[in-house]
Amino acid sequence: MKATGSVRRIDNLGRIIIPKEVRKELRISEGNQIEIFTYKDGSIILKKYSPIRELSRFVSKYCKSLEQTIGNIILICDKDSIISVNGVSEEKYLQKKVSCELEKVMENTKSFVFGNGNKEIIPLFENEKISDKYSAQIISPILSEKYVVGAVIITSIEKNKKFGLLELKSSETAAALIGSQIES
Repeated sequence: MKATGSVRRIDNLGRIIIPKEVRKELRISEGNQIEIFTYKDGSIILKKYSPIRELSRFVSKYCKSLEQTIGNIILICDKDSIISVNGVSEEKYLQKKVSCELEKVMENTKSFVFGNGNKEIIPLFENEKISDKYSAQIISPILSEKYVVGAVIITSIEKNKKFGLLELKSSETAAALIGSQIES
């Protein structure tokens, strides 16, 4: 456990302010859910909650099914890290922290197509070397109650691969389905 050196008072409604530096480091923003754990010794642990992680078995099966159907690399992430991978070696992606570029794309709340002469390819996780790695990417944010909670990513390492309407709609459908599972 890392000490922050911050001391905060609880207000009359029982609220406490999480310091800006801590929120920035942990990528906590308005609308994020926080899990609260208590221990017998009186300590309290606050943990950023990931509804997609709660559905990890479902997400993993859906990711595999989508990869088998359209034959490209499929990744599903929450706002912090990559949760599920199919179509490529998992250890290259699984549990890697999402890149700032990917986080910005997710926050736009709409799907984006990269490559194909459109926007430039972006790194999917922090410090990823992407020169000539991917030929195309589609990123569709997963929304739950108006908030972005993650993304479905379809990407290809096949040279000159171009994504069309099939991949775009597959990605958007997967994102909508996962979002609806979180809300139910």
